[in-house]
Amino acid sequence: MPARLKNAKRKLVGTKRAYRALKEDQVSVCYVARDAEPRVTEPLRRQCTEKGLEIVYVDSMKQLGRYCGIDVGAAVAAILK
Repeated sequence: MPARLKNAKRKLVGTKRAYRALKEDQVSVCYVARDAEPRVTEPLRRQCTEKGLEIVYVDSMKQLGRYCGIDVGAAVAAILK
């Protein structure tokens, strides 16, 4: 799972950016940190479910940030089509 995210050529990090790309049908897979606040991630999860997209859950925001190659935590990341 982390290898797919690490090796993705087109990815983005952040809830707002992921939600915007999701609305424009540019996302193939969403990654969501389990310890992120539900009020932040729930709209994105709902949208992914409606569109039938795969949601991959990661244990922590810190771990997701590391998988994305950044030094801070991330609530959401996405691989683009």
